[in-house]
Amino acid sequence: MNEELMTIQESLQGELYGVWFLIGAALVFWMQAGFAMVETGFTRAKNAGNIIMKNLMDFCIGTVMFILIGFGLLLGEDVVGLIGKPGFDIFTTYQDFDWSNFVFNLVFCATTATIVSGAMAERTKFISYCIYSAVISALIYPIEAHWVWGGGWLAQMGFHDFAGSTCIHMVGGICALIGAKILGPRIGKFIKDKDGKVVKVNAFPGHSLTIGALGVFILWFGWYGFNGAAATSIAELSSIFVTTTIAPAVATVVCMIFTWVKYGKPDVSMCLNASLAGLVAITAGCDVTDAFGAIVIGAVAGLLVVFGVWLLDHKLHIDDPVGAVAVHMMNGIWGTIAVGLFATDKAPAFVRGYGDGVNFGANQIMGKGLFYGGGFDLLGTQLLGMFTIIAYTAVTITITFLVIKSTIGLRASAEEETRGLDITEHGLPSAYADFMPANSSISIFTGKSTEEPAPVAAAVPVVENRPHIERLPDAKNKYTKVSIVCKQGKFDDLKNALSEIGVTGFTVTNILGCGTQKGASEMYRGVPIETTLLPKIKVEVVICKVPVETVVEAARKALYTGHIGDGKIFVYDVEDVVRVRTGESGYDALQDAED
Repeated sequence: MNEELMTIQESLQGELYGVWFLIGAALVFWMQAGFAMVETGFTRAKNAGNIIMKNLMDFCIGTVMFILIGFGLLLGEDVVGLIGKPGFDIFTTYQDFDWSNFVFNLVFCATTATIVSGAMAERTKFISYCIYSAVISALIYPIEAHWVWGGGWLAQMGFHDFAGSTCIHMVGGICALIGAKILGPRIGKFIKDKDGKVVKVNAFPGHSLTIGALGVFILWFGWYGFNGAAATSIAELSSIFVTTTIAPAVATVVCMIFTWVKYGKPDVSMCLNASLAGLVAITAGCDVTDAFGAIVIGAVAGLLVVFGVWLLDHKLHIDDPVGAVAVHMMNGIWGTIAVGLFATDKAPAFVRGYGDGVNFGANQIMGKGLFYGGGFDLLGTQLLGMFTIIAYTAVTITITFLVIKSTIGLRASAEEETRGLDITEHGLPSAYADFMPANSSISIFTGKSTEEPAPVAAAVPVVENRPHIERLPDAKNKYTKVSIVCKQGKFDDLKNALSEIGVTGFTVTNILGCGTQKGASEMYRGVPIETTLLPKIKVEVVICKVPVETVVEAARKALYTGHIGDGKIFVYDVEDVVRVRTGESGYDALQDAED
């Protein structure tokens, strides 16, 4: 009777953890929403739709490629420890197919691809992104993951990466680093002198920290499934939840204190990245570390993410809009090494010991870490696996990017980048309906012009209000005020054009408005878009020595694209000095009359 009860109990426990395994997979899929929100919030609004589309297609394209080849290369029959044997069991023997393992590994695969999106955001062709995302899902990730999780040569040696600091985050971060380097920085990110030396790094704040923070909380929540789904006992799962909570929390606190001391204020966006950095760093050893190890791992991660962002901006001059390299690559490396330092036999999962990567899944471990009396054996294995995967990933992704660059091109044009990828890649005037340019002459369906180019006088009209004013006898200079209203995406062009003619002082204001020029109407799902207040930039310049005509011509040239609503220029005279008579003593007060 006791044997029967034990058998029933074991059966129920197996079923229970089978269900939890799939729930964990669903939590990892939910992390796609988190990545989408983080990347969208940390970049500019004009690219929000493009970023959402990329994060959607990561998973969808990844699913197709994983069905065709990725799953077989990852978990197929091992071939000399290097790759799994490709097959089509999902089609030929569906009734016997390992459905749970397929879904579980698919959602992890999609995570690797989406890491790259953030570092290459705002200037990558959409078609190029789809291609390299497919390559990562089909070949790069499945092969290196087979070495660790599919019974490959690293699994056989005892290399330990429980949930993906190495296989997912480090690999995705390396792809992001190399892609961002080959792609080049966003326009205006780095200012260079005449010798080509970077003399200034410009910040491009994300358009919504609220959305970015939501993404971080979604990711943290999903990470409990990311790290815990493969647990097979209550003790393992509970321990994993503890380390997965401690590390990001400590990382965030350390980052807050450091940025508070260094910059005088705690940095919001950096602390959000620190939470993710702590999660990445603990992922490899979440099952074999204790609370002390998680604290140290998190503390280092909180400092490492700040260093990583500084390194890319100020030394390597690589533009990473969301900090993906600092979060994923650097902390993926740190998390891999940390296993060799902090693995302890006090953690519940350690009792499984060294396995072959198949019977023991990702739980194989060859011994304790260096700081817990295990010597250098495990640390050496971790370093060997890490450097091998780095080399493999660097070579394959570099080839991928260079082939794309030399064939269809990797980067969007300067005009497309300036206007935003929403409109140029997807025909979407704005991801935010309240600010959708209803008077744009770009078709929402095709992204192409729906009318012939408008003449300059119509696209950028000039309104002059310059009445004759009798000047005072001793007035030396005549001031003219030029007010220019333009689209947000053309501000950099306008600023550079004014600088070239010697106008360096001006006032810039973000405004909302709607002009009288209607232009071509837009349609969305067959419904005309109503006129709304649109975000614009107003630039006000008071000039004296530079001819008015020169300023107007430079502004028109910078703003003109051939469409109604390119901009508007207002010109009117301003008296430099007005004397105010008060009492009988004559002119005894001076008032600036720039208004």
